Amino acid sequence: MTRLAPLALLGLLATPAAALDLTDMTDAERKAFRDEVRAYLLDNPEVIMEAVAVLEQRNAADQVTNDLDLVKGNAAEIFEDGYSWVGGNPEGDVTVVEFLDYRCGYCRKAFQEVQQLIEADGNIRFIVKELPILGPESLAMSRFAVATKQVAGDEAYGMLHDALMEYKGPTDEAGLSRLADSLGIDAAPIVAHIEDPAVDAEIRKTHDLASKLKINGTPTFVFGDQMIRGYVPLQNMQEIVTDQREG
Repeated sequence: MTRLAPLALLGLLATPAAALDLTDMTDAERKAFRDEVRAYLLDNPEVIMEAVAVLEQRNAADQVTNDLDLVKGNAAEIFEDGYSWVGGNPEGDVTVVEFLDYRCGYCRKAFQEVQQLIEADGNIRFIVKELPILGPESLAMSRFAVATKQVAGDEAYGMLHDALMEYKGPTDEAGLSRLADSLGIDAAPIVAHIEDPAVDAEIRKTHDLASKLKINGTPTFVFGDQMIRGYVPLQNMQEIVTDQREG
């Protein structure tokens, strides 16, 4: 059987579906064409990897575009929900939002780097979104943190948040109370408030927002108008912040 030259075959493969209608071929022609395509791909398997790479690039570009639209469409809830803790420089020119779970290994890995980013830059507004998704222990830690914010205020929450990001002790009320007391935070009123509906309502709102943003893992960051799904090293975070300022 005479084989198509590679360029001719690629031309056929690139032909719009409407122009290359296999149903117009005879059975023999259709079999010959399929055999030729198969033979070419077996002789040139790197073409498959090239096609996969192109597809991944297109999917990544589509994801970026979709995420820009999601951030724009939910900006008020992301940046000004009225309940999420705001740290760093509240008047900063770039806002960084992190959806996190205290038991998430990559959240913990990113913690020190996020701190370094905020402290070294000095002009970043940082928002924490409590998104416990890793089971009952994660939920217990978030509920204790949110109750602390609602009862003892932002300063106490900030201290407890930092401690929880590195905490390896028990996550029952006794263990978390000891952690709070070690930070000089009175745990008794926090424990008394933990069952208040306002605590669960705040966490539920963040879960609802995460659903709208199609977030299914932590950490997830929003840098200005850009959403980053997953862990980001410090240098990359710095580059993203610079791009936000220049954009």
